[in-house]
Amino acid sequence: MNAILHPVVLSGGSGTRLWPLSRAALPKQLLALLTERTLLQDTVLRLDGVIQTAPPVIVCNQEHRFLIAEQLRAIDVQPASILLEPVGRNTAAAIAVAALDVARRDPQGLMLVLPADHVIHDAQAFATSITHAIEAAAHGYLTTFGVQARSAETGFGYIHQGEALAGCAHARKVLSFVEKPDRATAQRYVDSGEYSWNSGMFLFRADRILEELHQLRPDILDACRTALDAAQHDLDFTRLGSEAFTACPSESIDYAVMEHTDRAAVVPSSFDWNDIGAWDALWNVSVKDEQLNVIRGDVMTESASGNLIRAESRLVVAIGVSDLVVVETADAVLVAHKSHSQDVKRIVDRLKAQQRAEHLYHDRVYRPWGWYEGIDKGERFQVKRIMVNPGAKLSLQMHHHRAEHWVVVSGTALVVHGDEEKLVSENQSTYIPLGSRHRLINPGKVPLHLIEVQSGSYLGEDDIVRYEDIYLRN
Repeated sequence: MNAILHPVVLSGGSGTRLWPLSRAALPKQLLALLTERTLLQDTVLRLDGVIQTAPPVIVCNQEHRFLIAEQLRAIDVQPASILLEPVGRNTAAAIAVAALDVARRDPQGLMLVLPADHVIHDAQAFATSITHAIEAAAHGYLTTFGVQARSAETGFGYIHQGEALAGCAHARKVLSFVEKPDRATAQRYVDSGEYSWNSGMFLFRADRILEELHQLRPDILDACRTALDAAQHDLDFTRLGSEAFTACPSESIDYAVMEHTDRAAVVPSSFDWNDIGAWDALWNVSVKDEQLNVIRGDVMTESASGNLIRAESRLVVAIGVSDLVVVETADAVLVAHKSHSQDVKRIVDRLKAQQRAEHLYHDRVYRPWGWYEGIDKGERFQVKRIMVNPGAKLSLQMHHHRAEHWVVVSGTALVVHGDEEKLVSENQSTYIPLGSRHRLINPGKVPLHLIEVQSGSYLGEDDIVRYEDIYLRN
């Protein structure tokens, strides 16, 4: 089959079990957890030089669009599309809109569906499995990759494999998909040799998955088609129609299609794979020292073994402890036994219930123009450090409840204040009164760093009236 292989990267997950490093505004797929690249970047580059592909299609939350675009630009990848979901609607909807998008360019194009947060160490073995899956897809099968179950993992789903498929030497019939089992059941699956881990990766023709959706879940397909037809093109993004996509049922592709179709196939695969679902999974796939510790950042240990210790902003010291997860960020510290890694999600749920911000943002918050981070905060004042990328500009805006004082630390700022423009250089400052229109621009070729002191009766980020914004934010 000579069809082009279209990678479809699903980047809608939140990674709550990797809190406090993973937050809603900066989820795990956008973090560098194992290499100097993020999981998203590694996913996009995994097949580079191994198998020929078309530019990728990215499906992601609209709130992450600028981070994703910047991470792709950093690895010199120009995607075919970046499809923005107004809300998360699980993998069936994400795959449906991607299939519709691919089919407009290449109706019989092969879609390789890849979650953005998986780790695969052997790209060549993965490419071999892809070749086997292409053979099954040529016969009209919806193919998934079943990774050899080497241990009784309770955090993975399983696939019960049947007989070999006629005409497909390396694919087998899917007998059933099984949700995450208890440990005894998982051990029976491993001992039987008939089950593999459900990788959540798929390969099928765009027209075939659309046919199956039309047959099994026309409600999902119709909602996604309407959302794509109503999409607005926003810079390099395709913003799906909000009303139609929000109305789409939220279901996994396994439940919506794969468990019900008679054309589900599985390619048994032996490559090393992990979905990094929790901190213990990250420990399993990371490089360890002589004491089996996984260390990142400014960390010192003494008589400590089997730990995962990560320091983001300060020195962390561990003495006489074993099998712990210790993750330090500027605003939170996690200490947990590795065996309780799955329970981190419960803490995130409690943070949400208490309407705390630690599950949403880090102290450093990324914006399309750069970033800001909180330094100090008290009654009627707030201090931030701001970095503006070269050539970037903030929106022309006004605040009803606060005034701002800017002090340039390095670089040069072009400040628009009312009808006036002026350059502010290092060690100079300017004052923006409450209620005045203003804009901050970096006209230079180096990053602009400044300190912002806010004062007023209300200092929330929603006290912004935007008059003009090159990033087309509301």
